Amino acid sequence: MGLPVNIEDLIHGKAVEWERLEFKKGWNPEEIIHSICAFANDLNNWGGGYIIVGIEENNGQPILPPKGIVPNFLDSIQGEAMQLSHQVLPNYFPIMQPYVLNAKHILVLWCPAGDNRPYTAPSSQGKNAQRYPYIRFGSRSIIAKGENLRRLNELAARVPFDDRTNGSAKIDNFDLGLMQAFLQEVKSDLFEESKKLSMTDLSRNMLIAKGPDEDLLPVNVGLLFFCKEPEQFFPRCWIELVWHKDGSGRNFSEKYFKGPLHIHLRAVLAFIQNNILVETVTKIPGIAEAQRVWNFPYDAIEEAISNAVYHKSYELGSPIEIQIWPDKMEILSYPGPVPPVDAQILKQNKRIVARDYRNRRIGDFLKELHLTEGRGTGFPTIYRAMLENTSPDPIFETDEQCTYFLTTLPARVSVQVSDQVGVHVYDTVNLLVFNTIDEIIAYCNAVESCASDQVSDQVSDQVSSIVSDHISVYANDILVNLKMKPMSKKSLLQVLGLSNHILNKQRHIDPILEVGWIEYTIPDNPKDRNQKYKISPSGLKLLTLLKQAQE
Repeated sequence: MGLPVNIEDLIHGKAVEWERLEFKKGWNPEEIIHSICAFANDLNNWGGGYIIVGIEENNGQPILPPKGIVPNFLDSIQGEAMQLSHQVLPNYFPIMQPYVLNAKHILVLWCPAGDNRPYTAPSSQGKNAQRYPYIRFGSRSIIAKGENLRRLNELAARVPFDDRTNGSAKIDNFDLGLMQAFLQEVKSDLFEESKKLSMTDLSRNMLIAKGPDEDLLPVNVGLLFFCKEPEQFFPRCWIELVWHKDGSGRNFSEKYFKGPLHIHLRAVLAFIQNNILVETVTKIPGIAEAQRVWNFPYDAIEEAISNAVYHKSYELGSPIEIQIWPDKMEILSYPGPVPPVDAQILKQNKRIVARDYRNRRIGDFLKELHLTEGRGTGFPTIYRAMLENTSPDPIFETDEQCTYFLTTLPARVSVQVSDQVGVHVYDTVNLLVFNTIDEIIAYCNAVESCASDQVSDQVSDQVSSIVSDHISVYANDILVNLKMKPMSKKSLLQVLGLSNHILNKQRHIDPILEVGWIEYTIPDNPKDRNQKYKISPSGLKLLTLLKQAQE
């Protein structure tokens, strides 16, 4: 039976975060039982995880093409996995599905978060093994101790609202067309099988129903996505949009967006894109490409509204409210962020990584549909989109009790300059504007000099943000140090405060080497024991953009 995810997206970390994936070259019962237990405990309410057997890993990343499993062993491994699951207490069983990837057989164990936490598993497969509760820590499964054990015990009586059954609804409230449309869109193997399955079997396979056959109940997340009118079970679970045509407060229009979560989310985004967004195109003399900016950048709007849908509490009868004014857009949802995030953290940090999540299942469905990204990416995406559009910074607010969450996106204000001043400025300098990492790389690798280009503080900040997001947060520090003198890998990582580990080299040094901003001192023999790195001419041009070049 297929899983309700796309296997290619899953393995490449596009459907879920890397922390929720574990790759195994071969069958290792002791490690696998610990990971099954850890995913079932789901300490951070991420939604469990997946164990993929037949794919080797390197520092948590898959090594492709897969090594695969000998086909004759697949049945025996599945049988052993079922017996192994009996060792987890309370009873818990992952969902197993074999796949063929690149002509190799692999086995996927889907381990959704359990309803009866905490779960325990034996420390080894020996007779005298002790039982422990396991949790995920990065890409590893470890024994829960101290504060983590206390948190896990607190979860024993708490199942997130979106993963609870709904006693007011029936399986018949699901719409088969919506379910199949979802499976088809995400390219799940379950789509073809769904044509032959009963509603009961399909609901069970998508984990949107729980209970015995005689009392099978829908899960809330299933009703939110696959019921045509979810508002009959969740009061006011829609989006209210108020469009103020001017600043008077009297000239406005209202619109309500209802229906399944992903459908009304897409509908409100389409409305804003077609009716609210205005593009300004400015042709600057001496520059080939015109400057294109928007009153509000779409990427920031999409992320802000998607986050509101993702993190709102559907236990509360409060809709998501969007107020659009000529000078700003406000997105309000209830309640506020989950602790430890509070009003002070929202003001001080541009990247927020929450410890816990309110709606783990809603997040999974939105990620499958590419309507939201992985954990911790929402705030950086919004900040980056506003910066690239040369808009003011977004504002995130809540109160001391965290009863609401308000996102404000200020509109970009066009600055009018007289023709006489404009000609004078544009004729004497080239004003640099960068929107993508490819534009920065192309500019730095170009042969011509950049001596006459004007680098504003805003451009420097923009370049720094893009390079940090796409290459490495240490790119600037690496170039500054190598400008002073060539350095070995070990020495370079040491001055950055990083351990001499291959993963740090792959994350922070190799990407800069690949784009040509640094070079080997012995290019003909990269593995030479005396090998060092030095800055390249294109790296010096990047430092000029960052205003770090020393005369």
